[in-house]
Formats: sequence, structure tokens, C-alpha cells
Amino acid sequence: MAQAEKSAAHSAGTAQNGGTNVVTLGPRDSLHGRLDIHGDLKIHGTVEGELKASGDSTANVQASIEGANVSVRGQVNGNVTARKRLTLGGSGKLNGEVRVARLTVEDGATLNGNVTMTQEKS
Repeated sequence: MAQAEKSAAHSAGTAQNGGTNVVTLGPRDSLHGRLDIHGDLKIHGTVEGELKASGDSTANVQASIEGANVSVRGQVNGNVTARKRLTLGGSGKLNGEVRVARLTVEDGATLNGNVTMTQEKS
């Protein structure tokens, strides 16, 4: 896990967006391990492991994802927990167990797995 933290620190770009921390993994970046983010996480690369973010996530991901609002526009193979809303964009493909308060699936998206609806949590 120490190597994953070290790689993430060197590869990830960090910026402020209206007072919210934004971490971006670029298209050539990869993360293997666990990453906890207090803010928004933008993934254009590859992640294998576990992600926790208080913002949204778009990616080619093989991981468990947990966040307040999760947005999938790429490929995700893993379980997703969205405390507020999961948005599966038209280009999104999600294979895994899903726990959400609210679910939006755009035309063209693919969802393979069980969905459990829960009350919204802050």
C-alpha cells in the first residue's frame, strides 16, 4: 500500500475547484491499492483496488467505489456505493453490485448486477 500512496502522490494532479479538492489521474496514470479522497476524483487512467471519494468518479476501473455522488462514464468492474446519487452516463458500463439512494441511467448505458436502493445519507 505504501507504493500505491507514493505513486498516487507523484502521478495525481491536485487543484482547488471553488474550495473543493480535485484530484485527477491522467490517461497514462495507474493506481494499484487504496485511495481515500475528500473532494472530487477524476479518473482517466486505470485503477485496481478501492476508491473512496466525496465527489464523483469517471474511469476504467476494476475496484470498489464509494462516494456521495458517483458518475460512471467509462468501464467499471466492481461494487459501487453512492450515498446520494449514482449517474450512469450513456457511455458507461457498470458490472457489479450497486447500493444507491438515487439512480440515473442514461440511454445507451449498461448495468449488469443487483441494485439495492437505500435512504440518502450525507
